[in-house]
Amino acid sequence: MGIYTVSQLNEHIKKVLTSDPQLSQVWVRGEISNLTKHSSGHYYFTLKDGNAQISCVSFRMTNRTLKFEPESSMKVLVFGTVDVYTVRGQYQLRVLDMRPDGIGELYKAYEQLRNRLQEEGLFDVVHKKKIPQYPSRIGVITSPTGAAIHDILHVLRRKFPVDILLSPAIVQGETSAESIVKALEYLNRTDVDVIILGRGGGSLEDLWSFNEEIVARAIFDSGIPVISAVGHETDYTISDFVADVRAPTPSAAAEIAVPEKTGLKKHVESVSSRMQQAAIHLIADKRHHVEYLYSRIEPERFAEIVRRDMQRIDELSSRMEMAFGRAMESRHASLSGLAGRLNAVSPLNTLERGYSIALKSESHAVIRSVDDVETEESVDVRLVDGTLECRVTGRRSEKINKAENGSRS
Repeated sequence: MGIYTVSQLNEHIKKVLTSDPQLSQVWVRGEISNLTKHSSGHYYFTLKDGNAQISCVSFRMTNRTLKFEPESSMKVLVFGTVDVYTVRGQYQLRVLDMRPDGIGELYKAYEQLRNRLQEEGLFDVVHKKKIPQYPSRIGVITSPTGAAIHDILHVLRRKFPVDILLSPAIVQGETSAESIVKALEYLNRTDVDVIILGRGGGSLEDLWSFNEEIVARAIFDSGIPVISAVGHETDYTISDFVADVRAPTPSAAAEIAVPEKTGLKKHVESVSSRMQQAAIHLIADKRHHVEYLYSRIEPERFAEIVRRDMQRIDELSSRMEMAFGRAMESRHASLSGLAGRLNAVSPLNTLERGYSIALKSESHAVIRSVDDVETEESVDVRLVDGTLECRVTGRRSEKINKAENGSRS
């Protein structure tokens, strides 16, 4: 592990504590003591109960949103995140919101319902629907007389004017949860692209309608994406966890629901410019291609191509004739050589030198020996200019000297 410096150890402890999601957003009940209101606008105090205490710091930006003035010995509910003041090595609670105590039972019911719905998977990211990038119609569920609808309309008129369908609902009181559910069901039967569900800030009791189970399940069952915008930035309701997107305020919900008109206009102009340049280049390319094709089929050019091809045909024809002639001469010379060789061994050539050939009359077989014929047998004697029909009257056998015969050859 190595050796830490004090600063390194404190930084490591801070990183461990601040990375724990269970410590990043916690509600703590206790009593304020040792309250110091610094000239900078920050509050420093200790939050304690009967057995323990924890240091707290509430910065000026948070203090400006508080609905009451904290005092020593006051019992409060503090919403914040666990942090470490590394200079002193002291862990503390950084306050994000603070409320007077007295709503303990409601908060307990809130925690129980949140845990149960979370176990059922209603908060899982896999169920979150995507907000359309360019909605044409937005549904709004809120009080028609509250400040939330005016904030939403103001942002939409400025940023990206779209059609708005208001489904009025009671957002506080005993019948508010049923009213919100009916408004959600109504908008799901319309053609809106996204729904903004919201109201302004208030106490936990004022916002309790958005912690009701029937409202949470109606949001989960909605076929249209829902943006939850309930209360102020530090107010968290069950509706925020179930909705597809959580916005800190109704105005922020309107910002999320639509794109920026100026940015969209620039994007359209950029795309239009690119399309125009692409069209210009495409037309120029096609013009060049047409000009090239025209040059290829221009009458004079066409005639020139025909004349060139005719000359080429004549040239190829002459070359073919010459090649054919050479081939014929070569074949004729070869044939003459073969004919000479055949003539050298031809029997007809032998007959012209004064010799004759004896053949049997019936089978025309060559007679090679006196033993091949019988006395009184008919034979044909072939001469150069005809055939003699003869009859054998006798046979006389003679020995031929082979050496002499060979020398005669």
